Amino acid sequence: MVELTCIFYIEALGNDKKAVETAISEIEEKLKQEKIKVLSIKKEDVIETEDPKFKYSAVLEAKIHGHLADIVDVILKYGPSIVELEDLKGEEIEAEKLVEILARVSAVMGKLMENFGTLAAYPDLSTVPEPKVGYSEEEIEKLIIDSGFIRYRFVIEAFGSDKKEVERNMKKALSLEGVYINKFASKLVEEREYKGNRRVKLLIAFELLSSLESLFILTAKYAPIGIVIVEPELIEITPNELQNSLSELATMVNELIHRPFLAIDK
Repeated sequence: MVELTCIFYIEALGNDKKAVETAISEIEEKLKQEKIKVLSIKKEDVIETEDPKFKYSAVLEAKIHGHLADIVDVILKYGPSIVELEDLKGEEIEAEKLVEILARVSAVMGKLMENFGTLAAYPDLSTVPEPKVGYSEEEIEKLIIDSGFIRYRFVIEAFGSDKKEVERNMKKALSLEGVYINKFASKLVEEREYKGNRRVKLLIAFELLSSLESLFILTAKYAPIGIVIVEPELIEITPNELQNSLSELATMVNELIHRPFLAIDK
């Protein structure tokens, strides 16, 4: 069982000083009611910022301890600005337990993106070479043993103007994320006209190999409707990789929950 101690920095922003003060106090009280153990908590005074979008800011610094699944739930709920991993107990997690955590990430991030927009944005992919698809069992074994990679399957929904173009761009996008594509299959599930343009909806199934960090990031970015870890049965967790995974997740949640406020100022 993986347990960790983290420091969260949770920020409340706004243009009304009293509202910011109330918000940070409510976060403090709600955090104490979560499944994690609050080891210490410090609420900073509301300060005036130089940010033209948000006039006031207040930060809550909380040192917490709990199981990995519960820490992830707190990140998904509060979107801390910063996550610092202080201590890690347990060096492995069962694949089945990790899938449960990732399924939770996918469900919450899917709802956030449905409301506030996608996170999977990439530069022009036309010049990116199409990556290799398919690896031998020997190559896969080497990636798992030597690089600590995880072999897993994703099913996602993808949209675009042309089936072949969507397939090609998805492969290129995944290659930019540093993953290896072992298998790739797609199915056209919908085709229609939208505002005079042709739109297609695909279900795409991948078998991928990547680090734990990339697995977390892809789950948060794409909110897959299906996740299965093929191997290994026990996933090794290192402090550095977990720190990066939790920080990236927190950053993405934080970006999504602040998008409505940023849109108001435009």
